[in-house]
Amino acid sequence: MPDGSTTAHIFRPKLLTLAAEGYGITALRRDIVAGLTVAIVALPLSMAIAVASGVSPERGLYAAIVGGFLVSALGGSRYQVGGPAGAFIVLVAATVAGHGLDGLLITVLMSGVMLTLVGLSGLGALIRYIPQPVTVGFTCGIAVTILASQLKDLGGLTLAGAEPSHFFPKLAALAHALPSLNPSAVAIGLGSAALIFTMQSWRRTWPAMLIAVALASLVAFALHLPIETIGSRFGGIPNSLPAPALPVITLSRLWELLPAAISFTLLGGIESLLSAKIADAMTGRKHRYNMELVAQGIANVVTALFGGLCVTGTIARTATNIRAGARSPVSGMLHAVFLLLFMIVAAPLAHYIPLAALAGLLLVVCWNMADKEEFEELLHHWPPATVLLVTFLLTLLADLAVGITAGCIVAAALHFLRRDAA
Repeated sequence: MPDGSTTAHIFRPKLLTLAAEGYGITALRRDIVAGLTVAIVALPLSMAIAVASGVSPERGLYAAIVGGFLVSALGGSRYQVGGPAGAFIVLVAATVAGHGLDGLLITVLMSGVMLTLVGLSGLGALIRYIPQPVTVGFTCGIAVTILASQLKDLGGLTLAGAEPSHFFPKLAALAHALPSLNPSAVAIGLGSAALIFTMQSWRRTWPAMLIAVALASLVAFALHLPIETIGSRFGGIPNSLPAPALPVITLSRLWELLPAAISFTLLGGIESLLSAKIADAMTGRKHRYNMELVAQGIANVVTALFGGLCVTGTIARTATNIRAGARSPVSGMLHAVFLLLFMIVAAPLAHYIPLAALAGLLLVVCWNMADKEEFEELLHHWPPATVLLVTFLLTLLADLAVGITAGCIVAAALHFLRRDAA
């Protein structure tokens, strides 16, 4: 079986390669099982990411359905599964807070165009060479930031005003709100997280996140717990996709949102190609990096028209897809179809999901997202440790773009200093 190394640079979706090779009923059966498995994982996760990003939960489902289908149908990886990603929570929340939902959709659309152009220009190879300490640093920084953003819902806290966006002011506001701590919310949130961790180590093939959220909803409803739910905050979710619509775009609006769009593009490119590389390592295949970026770009443009969050390749769902026996991009396409069916059939049940349970789910996501072992290993060697800490701290205290830019600059400076010294 060829690994695809000789064609990794070309612009051809893996789905077309599959069509040329042939596709049988056995492969379809495996893809159906894998697609259903990933959909069960993606259902609660997509809603949790949307809520944490400051938008209603259906926005995450729109992204997973529309964007997830297109990422698999057009992408350069056989196994990549696209959708909303936890890494984007901080960026999306800041964009919504500063520019509203329309501003977010314009940003997603702009980012989609940029990703497409980066892929078509052949620059996808450059993103793959971002230093490892930078990647680990900003990933851990994002994980800590997301964790801080979930403390309010996890504790059922009531703040005196709007929740601050920056890390230390946020912690100060949360500390000031501790007298409003809701023990029921804490029990539901931490109980959900503990159940997910337990099942992930005890029964890895079970849909831990869906089971935890379903049980939390049942307990909260049966005991009439005084905690916020999707229904109480958002009024539930619709049971169909909206009609596509273009947000109102002006030149001044585009210029105003350009910095955010660049950050979305940078993170989207890194996240999707990192996920595709992990899929390659798990399967012995090679993804087509430029085609992957083009697919991510098109998926974001179309998702924005349907009102969804930004889309990227997601490591957890892609790994789940492979472990479930996927054979082709059809599994990712089917995952989107299954999600749509779930939304059509089970939308009323989302009304009862506790927000504390979704916060607990995201605690698990943060823990799994942070590459803790690699972080500790890099700290033992001063040049990569310097790059790591600069990236991590600036991602935490400023934002993602500042962290990545500073990390890359420090990495380049240290490289040239060491080379001159040698």
